[in-house]
Parts: sequence; structure tokens; C-alpha cells
Amino acid sequence: MVQKQFFEALPDGRDVHSWRLESTDGAGLTVMDLGAPILSLEVPDRGGKLADVVLGYDSAATYLEDPHYHGAVIGRFANRIAGASFTLDGRTYDLDANQLPNALHGGREGFDKRIWSGVACSTSEGDGVLFTLDSAAGDQGFPGNLRASVRYVWTEDHRLVIDYAAETDAPTPFNPTQHSYWNLAGAGSPSVLDHLLSIHADRYLPIRPDLIPTGALADVSSAPFDFREPKPIGRDIEASDAQIALGKGYDHCFALNGSGLREAAMLFDPVSGLRMTVQTDMPGLHFYSANFLGGEPTGKNGQTYAPRNAIALETQFFPDSPNQPHFPDSILRPGHSLASRTIYAFDSGYCYS
Repeated sequence: MVQKQFFEALPDGRDVHSWRLESTDGAGLTVMDLGAPILSLEVPDRGGKLADVVLGYDSAATYLEDPHYHGAVIGRFANRIAGASFTLDGRTYDLDANQLPNALHGGREGFDKRIWSGVACSTSEGDGVLFTLDSAAGDQGFPGNLRASVRYVWTEDHRLVIDYAAETDAPTPFNPTQHSYWNLAGAGSPSVLDHLLSIHADRYLPIRPDLIPTGALADVSSAPFDFREPKPIGRDIEASDAQIALGKGYDHCFALNGSGLREAAMLFDPVSGLRMTVQTDMPGLHFYSANFLGGEPTGKNGQTYAPRNAIALETQFFPDSPNQPHFPDSILRPGHSLASRTIYAFDSGYCYS
């Protein structure tokens, strides 16, 4: 079931709409066309009580001020590009350096600040919403006229299926992701440090002091980055480790094992009993432990968010890949289309000992 409604008029007079996707048991999510974010996502815990597991805001206008990308679809390029520039086919392009000296999440006016065109849709897996956005050549410095889309589908068995697609008329980097902050104890719960996390990756990307990958792929077994078996997020988050110090916790991309659509990660809250599994066909998963949350506008229901209230698990190409040719290729070219899928699946019957 899909329900569309008027959500809010922005200060500049533009109207924002929201869509509610809901299964017959009341579980579901709400999204809106400003930034195409997930505003809320409610799933039942082990006692059958619905819990909203994503952070966010009550007002659409607040998302325009948000420095933390709550729930948004990121574009054109998720994560960081070093020096806010790259060279492609012999030409250098300068981007919006919105996190000096680098470009972050597409620039100051990235996809998270745009109103997408939304329409309800129906698929064999369930009902959903299809958002599309046109990004003109030169947008935040990126080349090519790009048409991007993201489709959210909610299934009766509590799976959120996200399909990204894009086409361009000139070569351009393209790296979309979904930037929700997850807390399976419920949005506003004070910490996720007791959540268990597993990531199916034997290697991760070490970072420089400016959080750009060094270019190396490091073995997780020699660092606090080994999540191949489930462990509490807080176990090693204060470890005496140079990489942990640089990120002030976890702010690193993991090189996922395997290829094609496969399980990438699992998040589990022992208290609520909620488990979230992440599947993707992307090569990387960026794990951000929300080390810099705080000092932002008030969250949903008057909540004040703080560091490590939640985590982001962003499926994507590797950061800075336009400048690091040995990384998986993130360049979209004319005549080729990007088609990528990520699935967040929820259940409360998991047991871990």
C-alpha cells in the first residue's frame, strides 16, 4: 500500500510531499521528495511493538539545513573526492570543495538538497515509490547531463529494496548511496555500542588525516576492523589504533567479499531482538559510527542526537575512486546505464550466543 500526501511548504514556496509504504501488519517506511530520504522506518521488535529505527527530523525544511545527510540519497558521488577534483579522459574537473580541501557527498547542493519527481509504482516484490532527478552538466562541477532514479519498494516480509539507476550523455563519476542512520533500539536511543555488527569483508581502506583513502587495502585481521564475526560495535571503537584515532571511531570503507548481489553486513540489537541484514551488488560498504553527530537541529519528537546514537552502513563504490584507478571503476559512460540494488531486511527471530 502506498499513500501520498502533502508534507510541507518550504520557505521559498516549494511544496514537499511524502509517501507512506506499509505492509498489512503496519510495518513500513515514509519517504519524501526533498532529497529522497527515509523519514521513518517502523518494524516490530521481538515483542511485536513497532519501533522507528532511523534518525531524522520532523520538518522538511530542517533537512535543507542538515549537515549530516539524515536518510538522504547521496549524489552525484557518495563519500569524498580528494582535492575536490579529478581528471577524466585527459580533462580535469573542479568540484565544489564543501569539506575543504575535498568534495563530500556531491557538494553543497547535492542530490540531498533537491526535490525529486516521485510517483507510486507496483512491482512483483511489492509497492513502492520511484524518484527521478535530472542533474545538468556542470552540476557541482561534474560533467555530463545525468538522469538518476531511485526506487524504494517495501515487501510484506519487511524488506526494503532499493534500486538505483542512471544514464548520462558524457562520462562522469556516479556513486549513489542511502545515508540513513540506524538504531535498532529505536531512533533516539542513546547508543548503538551494544549492537552486534558483522561485515563480510577481509579488507578495508585505511585513511589519511583528511579521511581520504591512502589507496591501500589492509587486512582486517591485524586491526580493530575485523567484523567477519559479529561483535559489539563498542568493543574496539576506542582502541589504541592510528586509524581509529583518525576517524574518531569508524569512518571507513570495507572492500566487500564476492560480487553480485550478496550479503554485506548484519546489525543486531540484543535488547529489542531486531536484526537488519544488508545485501548489495556494490563493491564497498562504508561504516560510519556517527562520530560527529551533535550540534544540529533538534531531531524527531524533540530528540537531541549525539555521537554514536546510530550508525550508517552505506553501500557504494570506494571513496576517491575517480583519482585511484586501481579501485573499482565508478565512471558512468554514455550508452551504458548504472543499475544497482541494495536491500535492508528486518526480522526479530534471530538468536546469537
